[in-house]
Amino acid sequence: MVNSEILKNLNKAQKEAVMWVDGPLLIVAGAGSGKTKVLTTRIANIIKQKKAFPNQILAVTFTNKAAKEMQIRVSKILGSAATGLSWLGTFHSICAKLLRKHASAANLNSNFTIVDSDDQIRLIKNICKAENIDIKQLAPRYVLAIIDRWKNKGFYPNEVIINQKDIYEKTILPVYKIYQQKLIELNCCDFGDLILHTVKILERNKDIRDIYSKNFKYILVDEYQDTNFIQSKWLNLLSEKNNNICCVGDDDQSIYSWRGAEIKNFLEFDKVYNGTKIIRLEENYRSSQNILSVASSLIANNENRVGKTLKATLDEGDLVKLNCFKNGKDEAIGISDEIEEIKKNISYNNIAILVRAIFQTREFEERFLKIGIPYRILGGTKFYERAEIKDCVAYLRLIYQSKDDLAFERIINNPKRGIGPQTINFIKNYSRDKNRSLFNSIRDLVQTDEFRPGVKLTLINFIKNYDVWENDLTKISHVDLAMKILEESGYIQNLKVEKTIEAEARLENLKELVNAMSVFDNMLGFLEHIALVNDSDAEHKDGQISLMTLHAAKGLEFLAVFLPCWEEGSFPSQRSIDDKGKEGLEEERRLAYVGITRAKKYLCISCASSRQIYGNWQNVIPSRFIEELPEEEIIGVDLNVINNTSNHFDDYEFNQDYENNKKFKSIMNSGDTNIQIYNENILNPDNTSNLKIGEKVFHIKFGTGLIIDIDNDKVEVNFDKAGIKKVIGSYLKNKF
Repeated sequence: MVNSEILKNLNKAQKEAVMWVDGPLLIVAGAGSGKTKVLTTRIANIIKQKKAFPNQILAVTFTNKAAKEMQIRVSKILGSAATGLSWLGTFHSICAKLLRKHASAANLNSNFTIVDSDDQIRLIKNICKAENIDIKQLAPRYVLAIIDRWKNKGFYPNEVIINQKDIYEKTILPVYKIYQQKLIELNCCDFGDLILHTVKILERNKDIRDIYSKNFKYILVDEYQDTNFIQSKWLNLLSEKNNNICCVGDDDQSIYSWRGAEIKNFLEFDKVYNGTKIIRLEENYRSSQNILSVASSLIANNENRVGKTLKATLDEGDLVKLNCFKNGKDEAIGISDEIEEIKKNISYNNIAILVRAIFQTREFEERFLKIGIPYRILGGTKFYERAEIKDCVAYLRLIYQSKDDLAFERIINNPKRGIGPQTINFIKNYSRDKNRSLFNSIRDLVQTDEFRPGVKLTLINFIKNYDVWENDLTKISHVDLAMKILEESGYIQNLKVEKTIEAEARLENLKELVNAMSVFDNMLGFLEHIALVNDSDAEHKDGQISLMTLHAAKGLEFLAVFLPCWEEGSFPSQRSIDDKGKEGLEEERRLAYVGITRAKKYLCISCASSRQIYGNWQNVIPSRFIEELPEEEIIGVDLNVINNTSNHFDDYEFNQDYENNKKFKSIMNSGDTNIQIYNENILNPDNTSNLKIGEKVFHIKFGTGLIIDIDNDKVEVNFDKAGIKKVIGSYLKNKF
């Protein structure tokens, strides 16, 4: 019999989810609907009803923090410490426990070591060296990313089927074979192995599988929408006997496909587990109804979802604000002014600015530093403290002042040039003895035979580059010089080769640094600015505003939330759409949904008409997500005005570069794309057949230009200002 005390603070749907204990259960838990409360109460109820002993319950989370919170909450409900829950933890911690018990089945000893990322990189580098693979062309981090992807798919090296479209997989697979063999020889596992080995053991050893699938009478999984293939497979194997598996999550908050999460695990749960009961938690205890209505209206545009309708338990609240600013600087000013206004009723700690990409915090940081608003970067580092920014600034400092030894130390082997600690110590000792700067010391030393030939040549080349850059100080702009240094030093190329999400983010930050530099007249002005902005981390009695990415914001809540930079190409991310098409677009929309549902009382969405790209101003188009907002829930800018600017998003084309300047493209292009979209009603849709090569035409976005090529409805035009673009012919006007 269910203990009524356990159920007293639950709503109807929550009670049903707690009491339904037999058979597979999918709990579709909307944002702020109390899913953790349901999970913990469900565990307590199973124990109270003596359906199972605590050690017969498998409860899986994604983080140690979530596991600890669950343990505390269950203990509180039971009125005593839930010490018997020995199988409550993360996927990795539970799999590590299982694997140590059955290590021999994976050709390991039970005392195996779990290697960290540094150990992995070192091992991959050694393998690549032995196999004559150039790590400057195939970065170790990228190799590991591919290997991890294979492991998430459940593949040992001999099970991998190479993607013929991927030119690197053919090279990486032999590395994976050697890497995996080395791990076994060293009695080691990486994090991917913890789950992969465990799944293979369960698959290949029915006796072991039977032990655990019989013992785990109940399985509960949090954040099921974030599971990958191998995690889902593991759960399937362990639930084989009792079939009492309860998965909780929100398909509308599935935003981690880039790290292997597969939303289909959630969407197809009832197909994998016959007789599945689906319960929706739709009562929201976080946000006002207006905010929820905006979120629901937006996410309804996704086709791949289970579906639910969020209902607020709070007041209707204020309408959601929508602002469109002239440029990014005005957006930062406008939002800071708005913050100062709402600060009368809301502390800084309860205010957040959520951006699609971390480089977008820069404008706001600059503004906050200028007017004295305290802030913090959650899940990241302040813009001017990011490693790649400090690296670039160090190069600029050294060029400006050759005696800057601190700058020299930072960049002499960054990117890697084979200049090790021994060489640097030798240079330092010489510098100290001769009272010379480190840079001038290497000028002296390369005239001798103190260094090995390879090191000597590297230092000579560095000096040659330096002399060219120093000479350029008075000949080209400080912005152009920064771009030139980043390219010729190999710094940009090093990041491009890495091919990781982290490297892409660093590239974006460097592009934003160029934008920051462009507002200063010269190098000295910029360097002085940098020196001053880094003096700011005092304690603030009123708290600090939180700046973070939308991904980092998942699971958090704030009284007031600002969602800036809602423009096509940025949000939705063009890269995501290009990589994954419709699936990518839907994930971007889910990310927007996550952002909206972080707000409790106050929400403001904004876009700009122009942005700085590589230091140059360019017009941008409001995000298609703005058009999907419900007009009746919005205040501020007239939606019709914005929608007439952004137009409808039925037909679109992809333009591979933001900037037509070849110099910037060659130096900084990392695969960014910008989407250009137009209203089919603006110009004559039957116009294409009337167009001729050499004819002068007008385009609503790019202005006037001459047609240079026609391919069916795709027309290539050399625009007077925008350069060569490929556009849809129906969007061209040939009558003046």
